[in-house]
Amino acid sequence: MSPVVTPFDASLAVDPARLLNQCRWLLSQQVGLAVFGTNSEANSLAVSEKTALLDALLEGGIEPAWLLPGTGCCALPDTVALTRHAVSRGCAGVLMLPPFYYKGVSDDGLFASFSEVIQRVGDARLKIVLYHIPPVSGVGLSLELIERLLAAYPGTIAGIKDSGGAWRHTSAMLERGWDGFRIYAGSEAFLLKTMRAGGAGCISATANINPAAIARLRQNYRDTDAEARQAELNAVREVIMRYPMIPALKAVIAEGNGDPEWLRVRPPLVSLDEAQAKALSAELRAVGFSIARD
Repeated sequence: MSPVVTPFDASLAVDPARLLNQCRWLLSQQVGLAVFGTNSEANSLAVSEKTALLDALLEGGIEPAWLLPGTGCCALPDTVALTRHAVSRGCAGVLMLPPFYYKGVSDDGLFASFSEVIQRVGDARLKIVLYHIPPVSGVGLSLELIERLLAAYPGTIAGIKDSGGAWRHTSAMLERGWDGFRIYAGSEAFLLKTMRAGGAGCISATANINPAAIARLRQNYRDTDAEARQAELNAVREVIMRYPMIPALKAVIAEGNGDPEWLRVRPPLVSLDEAQAKALSAELRAVGFSIARD
């Protein structure tokens, strides 16, 4: 799945038409849609913008079964409102950050937060993919907390995106063998390892620009050329990681579509300057990456 980047118009309002086009292209590449993820600039979007964008995607013909919108916010009522709306529209599930403003919170506090959301949404259709990204959120999800949530809400706690960057944490979860719990790497750099250990795949920012190659490895991870395919994915990601992630993704999309409107980010982020964009393009081509959209 891809945390789909969010386009903005000249007034910095969200641009539903361009988002819909990006989502349609990703689906054509066999990649699902984790809209309102970290690299979607989700925390620069209002709750009202997210609900309106979700409605626009559905009204534009995107099947809800392909959607895993991010709904985790700092404020409990915001998380509940977004989650309730996603469930009411039939989305496959939600990707849920823990409340991330307060640091050093206990497992008891995090359990209470997730529990309140589940209770207030009050819908058996709710499926939550937990979002573990302590390098950004500053709030991690321990193995003990996950086990406690699974015991209290079997069937509702459906999986986790592990963007902690430490394979030992992903591996420890995979070794637990929690029944029906889907474990997604937060980067395609760990995709092959994750699949071989019984994971579900990855939810990765660079799936915005390199979706088909990532999907191909996930589907064919048992093939003899899997290691070589993983190395190719790593080479592309390593280039992107040398630049600010969200502006870099948008620069590649802008060039690939021949559409400079895609370059915009919301403050406090800053778009790549012309020199950076040219350097990024050259580096990607040097590792064999084709920027042009098919």
